[in-house]
Amino acid sequence: MAEFVLTLSCADAVGIVRAVAGFCADRGGNILDSQQFGDVGTGRFFMRVHFTHDGPDELLRQDFAPVAEPFAMTWQLRDVAVRPRILIMVSKQDHCLNDLLYRYRIGALPAEIVAVVSNHPDAEPMARAAGLPFHHLPVTPETKPAQEAALLELVQAEGVELVVLARYMQVLSDSLCTALAGRAINIHHSFLPGFKGARPYHQAFDRGVKLIGATAHYVTAELDEGPIIEQEVARVDHGVTPERLAAVGRDLESQALARAVTWHVDQRVLLNGSKTVIFR
Repeated sequence: MAEFVLTLSCADAVGIVRAVAGFCADRGGNILDSQQFGDVGTGRFFMRVHFTHDGPDELLRQDFAPVAEPFAMTWQLRDVAVRPRILIMVSKQDHCLNDLLYRYRIGALPAEIVAVVSNHPDAEPMARAAGLPFHHLPVTPETKPAQEAALLELVQAEGVELVVLARYMQVLSDSLCTALAGRAINIHHSFLPGFKGARPYHQAFDRGVKLIGATAHYVTAELDEGPIIEQEVARVDHGVTPERLAAVGRDLESQALARAVTWHVDQRVLLNGSKTVIFR
């Protein structure tokens, strides 16, 4: 029996759970896990169902369409055995890349990393050591449109379903953000809202912060304002140096990004306007 994950969202209404459970039961499917959430503020309903069935997935999609139509569902059905294809982007700081590659190597990341892209050559040895293609796409104000076009061409050619900005220190254009809407995740040093730009941990040190953190979020045209997927924090005190703050920050960034990517490829993240619903 193959395993499938069905995710859906729609206006909340009576009978949604019964319709989904009946769809599985009527076709001999067995539900392994089911989670749902009704947002009383927006009136939206969200659901994730993990079930077994003898397939095929295309027939299941055809059969589910009439179930979804009366509720005007936005839905996705995925064969668990088909691993989502990921492209990782990085600049010079490679700690998040290193963490994702390790998880990928030991089988803890349920996805297929197809390439590493960078605007600098520094990460090439790490990518090559992992057996992955490395694409050096440098960026200048003059070459940015061509560079982003080459990136999109690579995404399409490789069938990439998720782009991970693992400390990729370039602002994506509005058009690229639109093209990657809902399938690009960024990691940002958060809980430092007043410390934007260069050397954020040094700025934080100068202000004597007591809490630092990191936020993984979907990429939107509004810089670092996309729907939040995961956050991680750590307390610090007056004795922590800027270098130690940065080291703690690297750990937080790696942890938050890895969880966000894993949840996304495991179909555990559903968009709820400017927020997310996470079925852990």
